[in-house]
Amino acid sequence: MGGLSMDQSFVQAPEHRPNPTVTEATGIPLIDLSPLTSGDAAAVDALAAEVGAASREWGFFLVVGHGVPAETVARAAEAQRAFFALPAERKAAVRRREAAPLGYYESEHTKNVRDWKEVFDLVAREPPPPAAAAGGEVVFENKWPEDLPGFREALEGYMETLEELALKQLELLGRSLDLRPGRLRGFFREPTTFFRLNHYPPCPSPELALGVGRHKDPGALTILYQDDVLRRSDGEWARVKFVPGSFVINVGDTMQVMYCDYWLVIGD
Repeated sequence: MGGLSMDQSFVQAPEHRPNPTVTEATGIPLIDLSPLTSGDAAAVDALAAEVGAASREWGFFLVVGHGVPAETVARAAEAQRAFFALPAERKAAVRRREAAPLGYYESEHTKNVRDWKEVFDLVAREPPPPAAAAGGEVVFENKWPEDLPGFREALEGYMETLEELALKQLELLGRSLDLRPGRLRGFFREPTTFFRLNHYPPCPSPELALGVGRHKDPGALTILYQDDVLRRSDGEWARVKFVPGSFVINVGDTMQVMYCDYWLVIGD
């Protein structure tokens, strides 16, 4: 059960509780990124236009042909499962703290309601530590569980490939806006890539709780590897059909703000 115990803090307001009759959304953009390796400038321009349209009209889309090796994803997924299967005391050994906000956490709230999930947060590249003289500084240093063979290597390999995919997406978004190459990448020179492992244990009252409540993503882009995903449309949740080997790309608040509401962002 992941160490979670159902209580009132998890209970969603009636209007936000899961609907047992979820419909499947249609028309979700599915974009093949393989033209990026074709060397055909016209094909890449067409791909950029497709990404731009999906970002404006939906706010998120699925990508295939992304070049992320299936073995890299499988190793990361297995490492995640192994970590969340650990006893509670071993997970607590790498629990995040206020001054060290990376690592394990099981008490996150969205919209002031506790989420039915456990998480493990990482950064792709650790920033330099604060000066020794500075007091009360937040330290973004990855915590790695002891005695979990292959966990660090699997996650570091996954983060490296996903960060490359994120930068490719930035280039396509910039190209769709007729920006010069590298224009968007220039805003992300410092370490800005965060990774989160999510675990949703079986819930004893699934009609009352959500793994994560309604929200918008604050960053520029979110890349999600998923089994399935939900989209809020006209006040109702709609299930997005899972496409094996795909990633979901979500355009976040930062991109919306940077371009004066040019990008549509799905959420509440």
